[in-house]
Amino acid sequence: MLTAEGCRARRQRLLDRLKPSHPLVLADPLNLRYFANFVVDPVSQHADFPGLLVVRPDGHAALFHDAKTAKSVELAHADERTPVPWYAGQEPGKGPRRTVLRPVLEANGGRVHDGLADPLAPQLWDVVSEFRRQKDPDEVELLKTCMRAADAGHAWARANVKPGMTELEAYAGTAAACYAALGHFAVVYGDFTVINGTKRGGPPTPHVLAKGETFILDYSVVVQGYRSDFTNTLVVGGDPSAEQRRLFGLCAMAMAAGEGKLRAGATCQAVYDAVRGVFEAAGVADHFPHHAGHGLGISHPEAPFLVRHSTETLVAGDVVTLEPGLYVGDSGVRIEHNYLITDAGYERLSNHVISLT
Repeated sequence: MLTAEGCRARRQRLLDRLKPSHPLVLADPLNLRYFANFVVDPVSQHADFPGLLVVRPDGHAALFHDAKTAKSVELAHADERTPVPWYAGQEPGKGPRRTVLRPVLEANGGRVHDGLADPLAPQLWDVVSEFRRQKDPDEVELLKTCMRAADAGHAWARANVKPGMTELEAYAGTAAACYAALGHFAVVYGDFTVINGTKRGGPPTPHVLAKGETFILDYSVVVQGYRSDFTNTLVVGGDPSAEQRRLFGLCAMAMAAGEGKLRAGATCQAVYDAVRGVFEAAGVADHFPHHAGHGLGISHPEAPFLVRHSTETLVAGDVVTLEPGLYVGDSGVRIEHNYLITDAGYERLSNHVISLT
């Protein structure tokens, strides 16, 4: 989990940069995660009802939220946390639920500073986006927690996905392995489907897996709003064709070429060009239709973006993916790892086995 110290340090950096003369009122769920570890369980009846974080110029932070909300908010870090009553189940709710925090807002200047209509919002979001590029140690530890759980799911899939199983069954088994590794429920979402001439991803369906199909597992495990995102492609039945092996080998070479460029100061364009260059040399670049990778953290995707027209440069603290993929006819392969960028190069954060079988 994010630490109280980490959240406090991030709030102080924001104050040092913006130098406000008045309290900052933050309401966007991403900012409440980043600055206070405040997350409303997304799989609950309270998912659409976040809170307000009031950060005074002296650093004091007060968190306000609907009193009837998910237990996950108890993990939040602020100097004070105040539940605001709305509905206790014994009498009608106190007006529309969306307005329960309005008195708090009015008592703190009446502005939501990260709301799109606020004059401060563009500057605030620019600063926060810059900060989020350079992950703090508690953020990296939380991302590693997500990745260990996703590793377990990939291991289950390699051992258990087989002909006759539906995509939904493969998803259920993978997700259960992630839950077991974490010791609790979490959100597990992404691609759990066969790759064919009409699709290269998507949610699981009742489709029954057939021997020889390529089945992609490109998914995220979300814990307190942070997430992993890495991929393996399996040949159902474990007997890859020569063409499937060729595509896999080229993707592995492209990933290695991209890894060779990962370090603080490298341009995202250079990383993309290294990945695509392998495919161009093999005459298959037209079958690589997407980015070479992207940033990862609270959002998916987020900056930086490893794309052909990038103007960004990697910085120490970035967490990024590399995900080369090739899609030819009724088959395809995509693989992916996650990396922490350092001054010397990178630390690979994901440790799942990448293999067709």
